[in-house]
Amino acid sequence: MIEFKNVSKVYPNGTVGLKDINLKIDRGDFVVIVGLSGAGKSTLLRSINRLHEITDGEILIDGKSITAARGKSLLRIRRDIGMIFQNFNLVKRSSVLRNVLSGRVGYHSTIRTLLGLFPKQDIELALTALDRVNIKEKAYSRADELSGGQQQRVSIARALAQEAKIILADEPVASLDPLTTRQVMDDLKRINKELGITTIVNLHFIDLAREYATRVIGIRDGEVVFDGPVEEATDEKFSEIYGRPIDEEEMLGEAK
Repeated sequence: MIEFKNVSKVYPNGTVGLKDINLKIDRGDFVVIVGLSGAGKSTLLRSINRLHEITDGEILIDGKSITAARGKSLLRIRRDIGMIFQNFNLVKRSSVLRNVLSGRVGYHSTIRTLLGLFPKQDIELALTALDRVNIKEKAYSRADELSGGQQQRVSIARALAQEAKIILADEPVASLDPLTTRQVMDDLKRINKELGITTIVNLHFIDLAREYATRVIGIRDGEVVFDGPVEEATDEKFSEIYGRPIDEEEMLGEAK
C-alpha cells in the first residue's frame, strides 16, 4: 500500500530529517510511530502526502509514485490520504458540517467548493461521517463551540467524508486530556477495523502505542531503529528507540 524506497530528507540548513528509509506498510495496518521529539516522526509521516518534500528516494502509494506525481495526478493520490493534525486544522468560525465537507473539495471544481455548492450526497456522506464519530448533533454548531476532543472528531469525520484510504495522524491527542485521548484513539481504532483504512499515527505516549497499534515503528535520529509487531515492543526496545530509559511523562497513565 505504502512503500518507502531509500528515502532521505535533508533540510536547507543541513539538518538531516530522514536517512535512507525503507518501509512497506500494508493495507489496513494500524501503525504507530514513536521516537523522541525531533527524531523525524513528523517528517516521515508528512512525507507520505508530500507536506514535506523528500530529498532522495521514492514513495509509492498503491504502486504509484507520489514523489514523481504532478498536477492532477498528485491531486488524485492526495485525495485518498486524510490528514489529522494536533491542532485540529479546522475553520473555527465555520459550522462543523462545512468543516467536514471540506474533505470533499478534491472531488469538485474550485468555484463550486468556494461557493459551498456541495451535492446532496456529499452532505449525506458528511452527516454519516459525523454520526460514525458520535457528534452528528453538532453538525450545525460552530467549530469553535466544541471541546478539543470534539474538534478532533470533526477532523476524523473530515477524513471519512474524503473517503480516504489512508489516514495520517500527527500527534492527534497531544493537546487532549487522558479521557478524551482514549476516546479519540478508540474512534481511530474502530474506523481502522470497521472500514479497513490504513492508519499511521505519531504518538508520544508509549502505553497508547502498545494499546492501539498492530505495528510499531521506532525512529531515532532520522533512522528506523525498530519495526515490528506491537508484541515485540518491550521496555528494552523502547529504551533502544529513545536512547535512554523511558520517562514517566512518556506514559499516559502517569499523566492523569
